[in-house]
Formats: sequence, structure tokens, C-alpha cells
Amino acid sequence: MKPFHRTSIVAGLLLAVTASAGLLAAESAPQRASGLHVDPVGAGPFYYDTAEGMDIRVRVVARGLDHPWSMAWLPDGSALVTEKNSGRLRRLVNDELQEQPVLGTPQAAIVSRYKGLLDVAVHPDFASQPWVYLSYNKSLGGDKEAIAVARGRWDGSNLQDTQDIFVGEEGTTNGVRLVFGADGMLYVGVYVTTDNPEPHFHTGIQKGKVLRLTPEGKVPSDNPFIGRDGYLPEIYSYGHRTPTGLTLNRATGEIWETEMGPNGGDEVNRLTRGGNYGWPLVSLGRSYSGDWQSERYQQEGTLDAVAFWMPGVSPSSLAFYDGDEFPAWKGDLFVSAMQVGQIPGTGHLQRIKFNERGEEIRRESLLTDLRQRVRDVKLGPDGRLYLLTDEDDGLLLRIEAVDD
Repeated sequence: MKPFHRTSIVAGLLLAVTASAGLLAAESAPQRASGLHVDPVGAGPFYYDTAEGMDIRVRVVARGLDHPWSMAWLPDGSALVTEKNSGRLRRLVNDELQEQPVLGTPQAAIVSRYKGLLDVAVHPDFASQPWVYLSYNKSLGGDKEAIAVARGRWDGSNLQDTQDIFVGEEGTTNGVRLVFGADGMLYVGVYVTTDNPEPHFHTGIQKGKVLRLTPEGKVPSDNPFIGRDGYLPEIYSYGHRTPTGLTLNRATGEIWETEMGPNGGDEVNRLTRGGNYGWPLVSLGRSYSGDWQSERYQQEGTLDAVAFWMPGVSPSSLAFYDGDEFPAWKGDLFVSAMQVGQIPGTGHLQRIKFNERGEEIRRESLLTDLRQRVRDVKLGPDGRLYLLTDEDDGLLLRIEAVDD
């Protein structure tokens, strides 16, 4: 790919944005905005018309969650929900949030506002291998910490024999996403926690990478960098900043990723084996001080984003819609957003429609009036969309079609 200079390609696109946002070019980061007033979300349901001509209804299925982070369904129709701040794993049965948390979760989790119990996933062959997988921030003793992935055997109500199957390098921390691919392997997204170009671009560390592991947490023998000098064998793709979401596109078998830029430059990426996504040498975002993060947003040898945001929306997860509840949304990508342009109180859900070549043709913002930090979006087994809001009074919301 021929590299294009940011100034010549993007200047026109960003002129209105930079002028209206008043982005600073100071050497130090500006004070954060206080944000908009956010009223508590009422009992609902809430009704909306949408751009594709469908009316939808949003129900509050559960509330009172402590900054929920992720959810996954079990074959019996119940759902598991992680709470980041409390470190608890909650269960939803017949739309009722169970008061007693699930027992058997990892005991070494660091519980705080920014660290704790994170993602949850279930083994793709759950009927014969009833494993539940949990990612979390693990204390290594003292002030040392790392990300970890644990799994426990589901006994119908709790986890048994829970053990770590993967512990990251010391210093890997904050969020970590999990998804099983069509190949049965476990993909793990590892955050970068600073904007310093060194050493996160390097292939000898785990930060800023998507890792590919077996369901037992080992390195598969067919990983792209097996035996290659300077590359960790667990790496599947690299050059990521903060992989905030991973999902399987069941129509194609591809893994797709949301990636949070610094101050804008958020992305959706289609992951390829051994792919280099360019961070921090390639970015369409600014640093928090206002300076451009990089000199260009394309570079030879790096892969372009499928979609991007400037200003950023703090994307936190993504899900393809392939159910039957919303025919006009078939094949659309839904991205949860926590805030727009660094302004608290602007979280919502975005929908992206693609053409037959996989190119974006339109985008819609949904549920903007609720002003919630949407942390997770998932397609439920009933063909409806479910959302988790990362708030003190965290909500589980369900989007339904409105019958004629």
C-alpha cells in the first residue's frame, strides 16, 4: 500500500472537527471535561424509530450491577455477567438477576474502579466441555500485576476447579477481551496502557497484541510466528493500541476487533493472521495533549481499519447481527461506545452497515438520550441485542423489535 501523508488526506475531513472541538496543541494534557448531566435511567420500556425503518423497544432487564463488563450465555438460556468493581460473577435466570453471586471465581483478582473481573466466555463445545473462561487483573504480590485468564468447570450453578490457564507478562494490566474463533482457539486482546511508541510496537512483548491460545491456554503449533526470531509465539496480530472488543463474524469466520485510540483515532479492524495494524507509527488520533499521535494514518506493510472515529467514541465491544428479530439489520455491526470526544455522559450504541464488498456505507447512533457508558453489546440466543452499561447502577438492557 502506498503511504499517504495525514496532512494531505485528512485535513479537509478533520477541519470542522478540530475547529469545533478546540483541540489543544499544548505540551501538557488539558483538564478533562466535567461532562453532561445524566439522569438515572427510568423503568422503561423506551421506544425508538431507526434509520432502516424499524421501530425498536428497549427494556431494562436488570439493574444494580456494579460496573458490569461482559456477559455470556449458557446452553440452559441463563446468562453470566461479570462485575468489574466488585469482582463478582452474577447469573441471570429468566430475566431475574440472582442475588447470590456465582462461586468459584479467581481469588487473586485486583478489584478497583479500573481493574477487576473482566471478560467471560464459554467453551464452544460446552455440552462436552463445560468450561467457563474469565479474564481479570491478577495480583502477583507487592505492586506487581498482570492480566490472567482462568477457567472453571460449570456444575449447573457454580464454578469448580477454577485455575489460571494463562498469566500475562508482568505489567500487562487493565482490560483484556476474550473470544473463541471458528477454529476453536481462544483469542486474547492485550491493552497498551501508555502512548509511548517504545516498546509497545515490538513483537517481543504482549502489550498491544492479539494472542491466540488453545482452550487450555497453550500456544498452538500453527500460530503465525512460531519459530520466528523476535516474535512471541503466542502473537496472532500486532500493532494494536487497546483491543477493547473481539468478536467472531460467523458469516466469514473472521475475528473483528474494536480498538481505542488515544484522543480519537478509534478503529474497527478485521484481523488477519500475522497482521500488523501499525500502532503507534500509524494513527488517525491525537495525543491527549492535542498533538497528532503520528505523522500518517497509512503506511506500507500495515493494515487499514475497516471503520474509524475522529473524534473518538471510546469503543468498548462489538457484535455482528445475524439473528431474525431485526431483518433490516442483518449483517450489520454494532459497536458499544462509552463517550464521544472525551465528553462524559455521551455514551451510546452505534450501528454500521456495509456493502457487499465489506465497505462502510452508513452509520447510525442509537440510545443517545440515555447517556450511558455502554461497555458490552452481545447478540442473545433469542436474536435480540443485549447491552451492559458501565455505571455505578449498571444496567442490562435488551433491544427488541416492536410488533406491527
